[in-house]
Amino acid sequence: MEARAIQRTVRQSARKMRLVIDLIRGRVVPEAYAILRFSKKLAAKQIHKVLKSAVANAQQRAQRANEALDVDRLRVKYAVVNEGSTLKRFTPAAMGRGTPILKRTSHVEIRVASEPAPAPKAAAPAPKAAAKPKGKARARKPAGKAAASARKGSR
Repeated sequence: MEARAIQRTVRQSARKMRLVIDLIRGRVVPEAYAILRFSKKLAAKQIHKVLKSAVANAQQRAQRANEALDVDRLRVKYAVVNEGSTLKRFTPAAMGRGTPILKRTSHVEIRVASEPAPAPKAAAPAPKAAAKPKGKARARKPAGKAAASARKGSR
């Protein structure tokens, strides 16, 4: 089961949001919730909302398909933050000038997917004994220029 959630035009720069999203990518959902809850970054609150929405979407999709879904087995399969539109504003500066202010936004997308149930482990076959080389071990001949001169004799 796979589900996604997207939040558009979050009022924070994508660069700051990516620092947090990198922490949860590929993790199990309960672990991702814990990371986001105890993160000091402001972006963690917005990303937590999106992750919660993606999990709810997965639950609804499973319920409609009449399938069993264990939320603790969901994993953050895909998590990305893209840049949104930038709000351009101006503030007064010295000598009658105006300096630009860029208010950046971002789009957050998270996809969660359920892991397959682990198969029961079968009894492992006993390891085989290490095979011994047959016959006598050959002595290695020296290689390279030094070996060639050693074969011909010293001059």
